[in-house]
Amino acid sequence: MKQPAKDRLVHTLQGVVIGAVAIMIIGFTGLGWTLESTAKKMARDQTEAAVIAALTPICVERFKQQPDAAAKVAALKAESSWTQPDLIEKGGWATPVGAKKPNSDLARSCAEALTSS
Repeated sequence: MKQPAKDRLVHTLQGVVIGAVAIMIIGFTGLGWTLESTAKKMARDQTEAAVIAALTPICVERFKQQPDAAAKVAALKAESSWTQPDLIEKGGWATPVGAKKPNSDLARSCAEALTSS
């Protein structure tokens, strides 16, 4: 028995929709597809991480150039890990050249570098 044209069309459209949904699910979960907004956020995060990695040695060097730096590193190590970045910010070492305020991520990275050495 032959299906009417309307039924064939309905079944074809259902197959197309189900196939499209299946391809999207597989693409986003298994093949690594991302939305443009997600890709932009990932790029921004990677850029910020690269900038922090590049500026951390400068922050450390600026901190070590102050008088009696060894004693101040020891004092920094004596502080809790929560307050160390605040001390770096207050000292001005986490303020990049041309910036008006300190960068908290840079302060955290700088404090980690100073206390781990």
